[in-house]
Amino acid sequence: MLSQKTRYTIRALQHLSDTWRQGPVRLDSIAEAQNIPRKFLTVILSEMVREGLVISHRGREGGYELALNPIDVRYGDIIRLTRGSLALVPCAARNAHEHCNNCLPEAECRLRGLMLTLRDEMAAMLDKVSLADPIQLVPPFEGVEVE
Repeated sequence: MLSQKTRYTIRALQHLSDTWRQGPVRLDSIAEAQNIPRKFLTVILSEMVREGLVISHRGREGGYELALNPIDVRYGDIIRLTRGSLALVPCAARNAHEHCNNCLPEAECRLRGLMLTLRDEMAAMLDKVSLADPIQLVPPFEGVEVE
């Protein structure tokens, strides 16, 4: 499951992608439009500045903008930056592999095989889709209330 931080980061970067090449966007504008707590957004954007995905402009006309063309920012990379891995279990991570606690030896674990396959399929899809790609809005499931 994606953390709240990862979801906020994706939404903030999507917002900056929508305003690509239109100049800096004020933090309050992003926070309000994306329903992200201002303090949390400050931390997220500071991290994205350090990672080279966002540029910060100080001063009266300051704000934030993407440092890269939206076509060069892949969802897989955003998730890896904020979450560390795309894997749902530690033993299926490619770059941050860890043995699972209280589990079978990896060579005997069929769940690990399933999670590796799932991780590879998910990575292939997320590494194809960039901030520049249109994402279709999906209506809520029937019977599920929308906040």
